[in-house]
Amino acid sequence: MEIKVSTNFWQALISAMQVSVIIVNYNVRAFLENSLNSVMKALAGIDGEIIVVDNASDDGSIEMVRQKFPQVKLIVNDNNVGFAAANNAGIRIAKGDYLLLLNPDTILQENTITIMLNFLESNKDVGLAGCKILNPDGTLQLACRRSFPTPWVAFTKIIGLSALFPKIPLFGKYNLEYLAPDKSYEVDAVSGSFMFLQRKVAEEVGGLDEQFFMYGEDLDWCYRIKKAGWKIFYVHKTQVIHYKGESVRRSNIDEVKLFYEAMRLFVKKHFSKGLISTGLLSFGIAAREFAASISKSIRQLQAPILDFIFVNLSLLIGEYLWFGEILHFPSHAYPIIFIIPAFIIIGSMYFFGIYTKRKLSATHASGSVIFGYIILSALTFFFKQYGFSRMVVVISGVLNFFLLPGWRLMARAILKSPEHQKRSLFGRRTLIVGVDRKGEELLRKLRTRVDDGYEVLGFIDLSRKNIGDKISGVEILGSIDNIGKVIEEKRVSEVIFSTDSLPYADILTVIARGTNRAVNFRMVPSSLDVIIGKTHIDELDDIPLVDIDYNINKTSRRILKRIFDMTIAGILLLFVYPFVIIKNKSSARLGRFGKKIILIPDVMKGVLSLVGPPSYLSRSDDNKVHEYCGKYGLTGLVQLNYRNDLTNEEIEKYNLYYAKNQSLVLDLEILIKTIIMIMKKENIDG
Repeated sequence: MEIKVSTNFWQALISAMQVSVIIVNYNVRAFLENSLNSVMKALAGIDGEIIVVDNASDDGSIEMVRQKFPQVKLIVNDNNVGFAAANNAGIRIAKGDYLLLLNPDTILQENTITIMLNFLESNKDVGLAGCKILNPDGTLQLACRRSFPTPWVAFTKIIGLSALFPKIPLFGKYNLEYLAPDKSYEVDAVSGSFMFLQRKVAEEVGGLDEQFFMYGEDLDWCYRIKKAGWKIFYVHKTQVIHYKGESVRRSNIDEVKLFYEAMRLFVKKHFSKGLISTGLLSFGIAAREFAASISKSIRQLQAPILDFIFVNLSLLIGEYLWFGEILHFPSHAYPIIFIIPAFIIIGSMYFFGIYTKRKLSATHASGSVIFGYIILSALTFFFKQYGFSRMVVVISGVLNFFLLPGWRLMARAILKSPEHQKRSLFGRRTLIVGVDRKGEELLRKLRTRVDDGYEVLGFIDLSRKNIGDKISGVEILGSIDNIGKVIEEKRVSEVIFSTDSLPYADILTVIARGTNRAVNFRMVPSSLDVIIGKTHIDELDDIPLVDIDYNINKTSRRILKRIFDMTIAGILLLFVYPFVIIKNKSSARLGRFGKKIILIPDVMKGVLSLVGPPSYLSRSDDNKVHEYCGKYGLTGLVQLNYRNDLTNEEIEKYNLYYAKNQSLVLDLEILIKTIIMIMKKENIDG
C-alpha cells in the first residue's frame, strides 16, 4: 500500500536542520561503516543528521553503529520489512529540510552533499535529484539516469533492442546512454541508491510505495513526483561509488523474481489503461523471466555438461588409439557406453563436492576421476557384456585425469576473480596507497593473511619525494600522479586505498582514470578490519583458532607428494644433474639454480622435498617446523618471499598455510614461480 505521511505530522516537527541522510541497512556491516565514514566527512560544515534503519541484520551491523557512530539515529526492525517500508520509517523521524536516501554500499565524495544541496536550493522547481554514480571499476552505473519503463521503453529493454542500439534515442531511452554523462539535465528517474529531494516533496506525494519490496519503488516514486509537477535532475558535478547488490548477495532473496514482479506491478499501477501494449509488455516480462530462469539453470549445469563431454571424448580417443578407429564397439552398446561412464564420473564429482563448494578445485577433481574410474573398472567385471576393452577405460582415465582438472585450471586463470585467486601465487599483485602508520599496519596484516593471496609489490605515496624509499622491505614505487604508469608496468591487479591517507574525492578520481584497466580498486576503512572491494569483503582481523587438520599430515597427500617429488627429481637427475656436476667439477661458480639441482639426490633419497620449509630453519633453536610442515624443501612459500624481510611470525604463517593447504597444484605453482624468479635473478633463498 502507498504510504502517505500526514501534513499535520510534518508541520508538527519544527525543522531545525538542513539535511537528513537516511540509510537502510541489511547485513552489510563493513560497507555501512565505510559509507557512514564518507557521509560524516560530506556533512562537515552542514547542519545535518544521519538515520540508519536496520532490517534485522545479524552480521553485527547494529552493534557496530552503536559503538562507532553513537551520534547516528538508529531504528532497528525485528524483521526485513523491505527497502520502501524501512525508508519510510526513516523519513517519519527526519528533521531536515532536504532528505538524502542513500544505500549502505555507497561512498560519497567530501563535496557531494554540498553540491547537491546548492543545486536544489538554486533550482526550487527540482523536487528530486541524483548524481553521477560509478561502479567500483570506475565505469558509469547506467541506472543513475533513466526513463520511465513505459510499455515501449520496457519492451525495448526486455527484448534487447536497448542493448543493441544504446545510442539511438528510439531504442536507448531506458538508460539514456545517448546522453553525455558529464552534463546535467532533466530525466524521468534516478537510481534509488542516491536520491536527494526537498522535504516538502515527500509531504506532497507521500513516502515510497511499500508494495514494492526491493525493486521498482524508486521508479514509482519518481513517477509520482513528476506527475505532481516537480522536475527530476541528473547532476554530473559530483559522484559516488555504488557497490551494487551487496545486501541481496547476503540474503536468500530471489532478485530475478523480485525484479520482474516489480516491473509487472509498475506497469499494472501506471499503464493499465492500454490493454494491447500492457498485454504485450506482460508477455515480454514473462518471457524474459522464463529466459532468466533457464539461463540460471544452464549456468549451474555448465560444469557437469563439460565433464560429460570430456568423458565421452576421452572414450572416443581411447578407441581410436587402441583400435585405430572410432565407434569400434557394437552399435547397440553405445547408449550405455556414452551414458554410464559419464554419469559415474559426474556422480563421483558430486560426491566430492565439485559441483557445490569446490567448483574449480583441480585437486579434488583429480581425486574424483581416480575414484570414479576405480568404480568403473570394477563394474566391467560384473557386466562383462559391456567390458569390451579395459585398455580403452585406462586410456580414458589417464586423459580425464588431465582434462577434467585441466579445464578447471584454465577457467580459474581466465576468470581471475578474487574468489578463485585466493590460493593462487600468481593472482593478486597489489599496491598499497598510503605510506603512513596505517599503510605499514595494512602491509603487516596482508602478509599474515597468506590464504588471501595478496602479493604486495609496493607502496604509492601522496607525493614524489619519498619514491625509492622502503617501508618494512617494500619499496615506494610512485605517487598518486603516476599511479597509472605503475599499474601498467607492474601488471597490478589490486589497488588498496587507506581512507585515512587519501580524501575520497582523490580516490574516486584515481578509480575513474583506471576505468580501462583490469584492476580491482579496494578500500580499507580506518578500523583496518576489512578490505572492501567490488564483489566481496576480506576480513583482516587475526583469528586466534585455526584448523589443525593439515593436508601435509594426511597419508594420501604424503604418498602423492612423494610420487611427485620422485617424478620431477628423476627427470632432473637424468637430464640436468649431470651438467651441473660437470660445471661444479670444473670449479665454475654455481648459480642459485645449480645449488638447488646439486641437492636433487637428497630429494630422491627422501631427505628433502622439492617444496617445503627452508632448510636454514633446521639450524634455528626451534627445530619443530618439520613436524607439521613436512620435509625441508628446495623451495617454498618462505623462500619465495625471503626478499621481503619476513619476521618470525610471518614465516610461521607461511609454513602453517602450506601445511594446511598443500596439494600437487600448489607445489607445481611454487616450482613454476621459483623458476620464473630465478630467471629474473630475484633473491629467493634464505
